Amino acid sequence: MNDTGSAFLQQLERQSREKQAAFMQNIANRLGRASILTEKPEHPYKGAPQFWREYELDQERRIALFQENWTKAGGHTCRLADMEAVKQLIQTKARELQARLIIQQNQPELSAFGLQDGLPECDVVVWHPHDRDALLTTSAGADIGIAVVDHAIAHTGTILVTSSPETGRSVSLLPTAFIAIIPVERLHTRLGEVLTHFDGRKRESFPAGIHFISGPSRSADIENDLTIGVHGPGVVFALLVG
Repeated sequence: MNDTGSAFLQQLERQSREKQAAFMQNIANRLGRASILTEKPEHPYKGAPQFWREYELDQERRIALFQENWTKAGGHTCRLADMEAVKQLIQTKARELQARLIIQQNQPELSAFGLQDGLPECDVVVWHPHDRDALLTTSAGADIGIAVVDHAIAHTGTILVTSSPETGRSVSLLPTAFIAIIPVERLHTRLGEVLTHFDGRKRESFPAGIHFISGPSRSADIENDLTIGVHGPGVVFALLVG
């Protein structure tokens, strides 16, 4: 590059920096500052304030708040005494929805149900870490997916499910309807309480995915027209147990 070209580039860079400085100075003036900050400001507080970290509801209020928020998001919820009542409700909902294909997570609580025996008209498939492509197809065609959740959050009406080779995310994401089983001892007041369960974990012990679900799938991407069930189940049940 000749001297003329180099001088021209230097002039452009100088003009660009002057415009940048003028732009930043205008922001500083509007904020009532005499000059542009050249060092990042101190942040004495990190994370949620102390009063929020101490905020806690008793179990009955957590349950009531979760049910209220879950329902506002378009989900269905009820409280049941024990897992036997959960089993009976699942069978009832399966018949009401005329389900022909159910996929459930590979979890001992669900295996104990023996749903196939109680629903001979349904094909009940259990997720397993083998033949993943076939299971994805099964999940996409399933009428109902069933899983016991890892955690739930009352303040946002949210459930959290993790995924791994043994617990596929497709069970909660692809079927037409999803039934989430929430033991009440896994229901927390705040999101921060749940996130602490994952703090400091080593990479090899971290879940393949952490999925937050607040009601049925909804999207307004196209012309702001709200549509239910585009990116996931359109019908979701949260069954609080205990």
